[in-house]
Amino acid sequence: MHTWHWRNWEGLAYLTCSILENWHHGFFTGQFWPRSPQDLTLILQPEASVYRLKQVHGNTVLTPQEIATSTLEDGLASADGLISEQPLQAVWVASADCTPVLIGDVKTGQVSAIHAGWRGTAKKIVPQAIARLQTQGSQLHDLRIAMGPAIAGEVYQVSLEVAAQIGASIIPHNDDQKIVQALQNLPNSPLLEDPNPGKVKLDVRRVNALQLESLGISAEQIAIASYCTFQTPEHFFSYRREQEKKVQWSGIVSGKMSE
Repeated sequence: MHTWHWRNWEGLAYLTCSILENWHHGFFTGQFWPRSPQDLTLILQPEASVYRLKQVHGNTVLTPQEIATSTLEDGLASADGLISEQPLQAVWVASADCTPVLIGDVKTGQVSAIHAGWRGTAKKIVPQAIARLQTQGSQLHDLRIAMGPAIAGEVYQVSLEVAAQIGASIIPHNDDQKIVQALQNLPNSPLLEDPNPGKVKLDVRRVNALQLESLGISAEQIAIASYCTFQTPEHFFSYRREQEKKVQWSGIVSGKMSE
């Protein structure tokens, strides 16, 4: 089993996962707010160069080189995923209930950081990032994937339309009702009953795991944090709980290619 560890930096806690032990990485808590990725990279790996995005709930994945040549808004490129191109690149995403996904390749050392909310998940942002890693030489069996703290299925109420939209990413069908039904019939279904008509509860991290498994990635290559941002106010911001524009950062630093 993959284990999650609390690390301590000057009395503040952040999470790491054993599946990513080859890389400097961290899922930082709300206590680090308002420190920037620049500040947090100093905690992980001071020599690394730092990359972050203006997140827009899409499925665009960029490289540091593409950031350098893209149109910037507030000095940042608009996208929701980053993949490294060389060693010592720290890639960061911010989240408040959405899923932060960090990926490392044990062979090439390259990494990816992805912001996967329900919209990005419906647009298959994680498979998109993996496809890009593959164009840079990654093999699926060399990838290690950790999904950090996010809102848990049992407290994330959505409409049936949203459930169908996200479900279509794993069950290709154009009938909303059939998609929702098929999702409910899956073992360990990402949908949970909700007492309100027209609503269900949705486990976004489970949908991401199902997308990965449909690519042929094994469950052993995936680790999912048991923490829920909504239910753990002492550690994490939750947009749904507080309606405040605060975030926690998750980042990973690319390593050298293994010989």
